[in-house]
Amino acid sequence: MAEGRAEQLTGLADDRALLGRTSTAERVSDILRTRIAEGFFPPGTRLSEDAIGGALGVSRNTLREAFRLLTHERLLVHELNRGVFVRVLTVEDVEDIYRTRRLVECAVVRGLGEPPYTLDGLTTAVHQGQLAAVRKEWGELGTANIHFHRELVALAGSARTDELMRSVFAELRLAFHVVEDPGRLHEPYLVRNRQILQALQAGDKAEAERQLVVYLDDSLRRVGEAYRRRMDADD
Repeated sequence: MAEGRAEQLTGLADDRALLGRTSTAERVSDILRTRIAEGFFPPGTRLSEDAIGGALGVSRNTLREAFRLLTHERLLVHELNRGVFVRVLTVEDVEDIYRTRRLVECAVVRGLGEPPYTLDGLTTAVHQGQLAAVRKEWGELGTANIHFHRELVALAGSARTDELMRSVFAELRLAFHVVEDPGRLHEPYLVRNRQILQALQAGDKAEAERQLVVYLDDSLRRVGEAYRRRMDADD
């Protein structure tokens, strides 16, 4: 446990350079949100003000404001007299995350203009997923999967949509942490990501949207079932 916590903070200290001279709560929250989305802070983790503030070189007040922002995004919770923790989602949270994903991601694909589309980010994410699968690094595969869908949303060219979905994808990663067999969860969707990419490369956004709808429905069913089993086992 102590070793894992030290690794979390070492990685976080590497992000200190991102703050530059204009350290703000928003930048700190961006860093922590990214770390949560990439799996560095699992659900239920207590976030130490002293340790994280020291790793990033920011004041206690700045860090508390960053915590407040992420609490508003439902990524953290403040427990009286105990501190700040990474949130543990409910089954209803997971269902709402997928409802939001379907509304946004499908609308992005449907609203694409005429091809060709700029698909470098999607291509890179598929490649990253393939490498992770070969190495059987299932956590990295989950990260690559999230990167794929983040790049899909980015095709809309909307900073507001990107900002909205950053928090949604970070919440999604919290759900992934609870699933006992991440390889079984993530590996089938690597093929589906590639199929969506191929449809967009062919300029067929209708087919890409059709595949995306099936993808999200199947993913919700699989993640929801796995999440329910795990939560029931913990009760």
